[in-house]
Amino acid sequence: MESLPILLVALAASVATFIGGSLALKLKDKLHLILGFSAGAVLAVAFFDLIPESLELGATFFEPGTLITFTAIGFFAYMILDRVILLHAHNDGDDGHVHAHHSTRRGIIGAGSLSSHSFLDGFAIGLAFQVSPAVGAVVAAAVLTHDFSDGINTVNLVLKNGGSRKEAFRWLLADAAAPLLGAIATLFITVPEGALAIILSTFAGFFLYIGASDLLPESHHNHPRILTTVMTLLGALVLFVVIQIAG
Repeated sequence: MESLPILLVALAASVATFIGGSLALKLKDKLHLILGFSAGAVLAVAFFDLIPESLELGATFFEPGTLITFTAIGFFAYMILDRVILLHAHNDGDDGHVHAHHSTRRGIIGAGSLSSHSFLDGFAIGLAFQVSPAVGAVVAAAVLTHDFSDGINTVNLVLKNGGSRKEAFRWLLADAAAPLLGAIATLFITVPEGALAIILSTFAGFFLYIGASDLLPESHHNHPRILTTVMTLLGALVLFVVIQIAG
């Protein structure tokens, strides 16, 4: 497995995270359009790449229903992680505040959890490249759009829970470094084909939850729905074309 492409893609994910967080510190009005595009891209990768690839890769090891079950497990496991452990909070109300206890500690826990999540994003990139460069490239495209929004969420969590801009920037740096560290970790791991099929199926469940339960609602909240919907469909279309080209 070539390590340079993996590290370069992971570095790009780190940069995307940093850019997203930096924009969150400066801009707010247009971010919902970017989040809408990200939602479409992430969902497209799950439907058009991860699930078909896992079924093809695991054909000699598992029944299709078994792999789809792992997709469902991934979806609901991420839901539990999101609601119970990550303490994820969406904006609610015209004042832009979250209906949750506002405390610096909550912001730190949320930002730290998102940084851990970004580490797993880098890990996913490395494992996808173990399947093939084409799968790695497609997963990387989805992670890039998703990590952009992660950078935004990291900054927002810290600021909305009483943290300073300086603290938000420090957590943004940690979140940006996490994908690169996750990808580096996979350079020391070789996963058998059967296990890779399960991992891809599970990641598909992760991506379905992230797109449907996180990015889509966040992009539509308190914003015009038509243009946001167009951006979501555009994100799905772009990734579908990328997947077809990657082959």
